[in-house]
Amino acid sequence: MASPAVATRHPSPSFFGPDPRRRRGHSPSNLGFRRLGLQLKVTAIFGWIKGDTRTRELNPSAESYTLTGSASEADTKPREVSVAVVSSIMDIPSADWDACAVDSVDPDNFNPFLTHAFLSSLEESGSAVKETGWLPLHVVARDENETVVGVVPLYLKSHSRGEFVFDQSWAEAYYSYGLEYYPKLQSCVPFTPVTGQRILLRDTPYRDQVFEALVKELKSLTTKLKVSSLHITFPSEGEFSKLKDSEFLQRIGMQYHWRNRDYRSFDEFLMDLKQPKRKNIRQERKKIPAQNLKMKRLRGDEIKSEHWDTFYKFYRNTTDNHWGRPYLTREFFHRLGEKMGDKVMLIVAEHDDKHVAGALNLIGGDTLFGRLWGCLPDAYFPNLHFEACYYQAIEAAIELNLSKVEAGAQGEHKIQRGYLPVTTYSCHYFLDPGFGAAIGNYLTHETAQVKHVIKVLHDSGPYKEDILNEFLLTQGDGVRSCHRRKERARKKLSECHIDISAKIPTKKDIRYCLIMLFVQGYKDWFFLPPLINQRPRRTKLQCRKLSQTRKSFASCSLPLHLDCTGCFIRQAHHRLRKQPFDHLCSSSPRHRMAYTSRMNLKRKGK
Repeated sequence: MASPAVATRHPSPSFFGPDPRRRRGHSPSNLGFRRLGLQLKVTAIFGWIKGDTRTRELNPSAESYTLTGSASEADTKPREVSVAVVSSIMDIPSADWDACAVDSVDPDNFNPFLTHAFLSSLEESGSAVKETGWLPLHVVARDENETVVGVVPLYLKSHSRGEFVFDQSWAEAYYSYGLEYYPKLQSCVPFTPVTGQRILLRDTPYRDQVFEALVKELKSLTTKLKVSSLHITFPSEGEFSKLKDSEFLQRIGMQYHWRNRDYRSFDEFLMDLKQPKRKNIRQERKKIPAQNLKMKRLRGDEIKSEHWDTFYKFYRNTTDNHWGRPYLTREFFHRLGEKMGDKVMLIVAEHDDKHVAGALNLIGGDTLFGRLWGCLPDAYFPNLHFEACYYQAIEAAIELNLSKVEAGAQGEHKIQRGYLPVTTYSCHYFLDPGFGAAIGNYLTHETAQVKHVIKVLHDSGPYKEDILNEFLLTQGDGVRSCHRRKERARKKLSECHIDISAKIPTKKDIRYCLIMLFVQGYKDWFFLPPLINQRPRRTKLQCRKLSQTRKSFASCSLPLHLDCTGCFIRQAHHRLRKQPFDHLCSSSPRHRMAYTSRMNLKRKGK
């Protein structure tokens, strides 16, 4: 670069030379880096749209926006706000940045990752800088008095690593059409999949208008730099809803969080779990002292320089074993401990007075954030990972009276240890309308799948049923709507007039229940209230071959199970219209299943 504010066009990844795989449909992102790895190490490459060799200003001149429409200041003159781009967070006073980072809706909801101390540690340590593919381009808004009223953490990126919202397939699609996906603009906290505000606003009467001005500036900056796209990852749910009206595509993901129900101890938390899950956790925790391991939770001044050096060894052992990349430098951990103080909690495991493993956590206003884990290369202690990362975090949250624990991205094994799936959000803006439409169509299907997975995983949680129902009230719309449908089904079926003196339900009763279930159109498994007062007895209703002309519906893989005491019923995935039962045998596979089930009962003479 000619100067910190100027960027010239660098060669695209194709400068490494021709590759025969390119002719077979492989994209440039799959070029032979491994083949050249011994001669050349590439940290980050910034390329621009093909054929464009002009020099670009990476901190464009400030733009002014007139704020109008503020309900609280209807009689005052419109305010002017200037929006500029800075190349380092150090160009913004920490007091001004932190004043914007405070959530005005919920001031107690302190997010340590949005503070000036955390973000500056990433830049000063060389972790999130131009050389690693993270070029800071933070956006700052000032009013007429030069008071900072809003900021946005923003980076120009030459790759998709360290984001935890995966868009590599989108880059492949761009390359397959001869377009450059990188660089792109990314508003996020580097290497940190934590939900929080991304457009940080000072608490002023006109904060909504500042929000709109910053969104306009982000889109304008995308156009000026001629990058492919702008991505805002892990925003708050409120920002997610607002950005939909600004031509941003919406995407959802999933994480696993533990919630505190005002527990007074870890054992009280265990009593909310089902007995097998409770027993499994107790057995896992017993193995820690049995292996002569001691767990310690260190905070603030208790964490010494040697602790950070040891933890960096743990961290590098994790990344070197292909479970990630070494995004963070040794200096970052030292700066983090110096700047964040008591907001940092380091959980360490000792064996024979030697630290063998550790987990890094940050403490927010009402949340304990679990971030990194590692151990010595020769350390092998079964269940130590679960103890250090999950159980110690839960105990700490109970002691500190925190409302939840966020254990990071991925990991279905967290569910059986008390962490339930929750929805995360991201917003995406593309300059190319054709690709934007295609990706929007893809996200529509992906969203439906993610909601379905969240519901299924939530229903398989380790908690007792009444506790799960309570957690449903705090989950996303997809899970809540499913819960409402189940409640409607229970109410409908509770109105059934069934002869409880019969040992087996009559054909009429079974048929009525099946009709009710199909007409409601519920999916997967759901609970039915007890139908008759007797010991458990199950009747299996399964599809048979109807005729040679109905081969496509024969041997259906979704059998129906009706438990006479009220258990579960599984059904197909298509909705039924409310029709008389006699018409159900000819319109869909599920209708044929119901009809066949009734015929099977008749043949058995029941």
